[in-house]
Amino acid sequence: MGLQALASATATVLTLTLVPLSATAQQTAVPRTPWGAPDLQGVWDFRSLTPMERPDALDGQEVFTAEQAAEFSADTIRRRSRDSDTSDRAARVAQGDIIPYNDFWFDEGTTVTTTRTSLVVDPPNGRIPSLTPEAERARAARREARRGVGPDEPPIGGWVEDLGDGVRCTRGFNAGPPMRPSAYNNNMQLFQSPGYVVIVNEMIHDARVVALDGRARPSQEIHLWAGSSRGRWDGDTLVVETTNLRSGAFRGSTETLRVIERFTRIETDMLTYEVTVADPATWTRPWVFSVPMAKNDAELYEYACHEGNYGLYNILSAVGGAAPAR
Repeated sequence: MGLQALASATATVLTLTLVPLSATAQQTAVPRTPWGAPDLQGVWDFRSLTPMERPDALDGQEVFTAEQAAEFSADTIRRRSRDSDTSDRAARVAQGDIIPYNDFWFDEGTTVTTTRTSLVVDPPNGRIPSLTPEAERARAARREARRGVGPDEPPIGGWVEDLGDGVRCTRGFNAGPPMRPSAYNNNMQLFQSPGYVVIVNEMIHDARVVALDGRARPSQEIHLWAGSSRGRWDGDTLVVETTNLRSGAFRGSTETLRVIERFTRIETDMLTYEVTVADPATWTRPWVFSVPMAKNDAELYEYACHEGNYGLYNILSAVGGAAPAR
């Protein structure tokens, strides 16, 4: 866990007010850089309890009432924490739930941050589209290969590479692309120059250097942890398109995944982050989600994952050293 989460937990809780996610939101005057581009620089906080997909209990309901928002937020905080009621926790553990931390360690905020009942805005039902038949088969094969094996351990006779990216600390689970709210380190810092934009994530301190000059991308045969990003301006909106991602980079996607991020400063202290996800080998149609980002006056802190501890060593030792590095 990064120090930002600890600092936030001991400071006054940041409560983001409910804000609508709308591309047509009334914009204030957009601040400009010395060279005339919209100024998006600074640290932006995208913590949120708003679910990615609309819960079944809210099927057909696009927005929360104030009472529902408060109830949903309180229930989410209770369920994510080891501090929840003992009998409830025992039942959940029996069902295979993993409850990792006390609530103190989380930095997801204390409320939903949009009136919407899901971050997904398209399809209109607030749900991620269905998987393609080939993606369903691939997912079933992965489940079968890992039958009886926990998410944080390699299969017997497997390899270190069989562990998830988050466990190996190679990619942050919310760093993206695309970025999305998660347990902690929900901060990114954006820097600008006339020809480049740099996006720095607090989670595993990744930095994406995005060229704005239309240069060619790497060969389609080259796949990178964070892909290859190229940017352009669409009016006052920064558009960043990312390809060349590794297989499995986002929710089981393939190497054909294309991510289009749109950053729009709608208020002095508010940024709208809208993402289009397209992978015809994984989902039956492209889909869109949107996250409000609030200006944060705090600094980013270094995220040290396995440095100085024995987490990965102990994971491998627990399976009898059966997963050496390739």
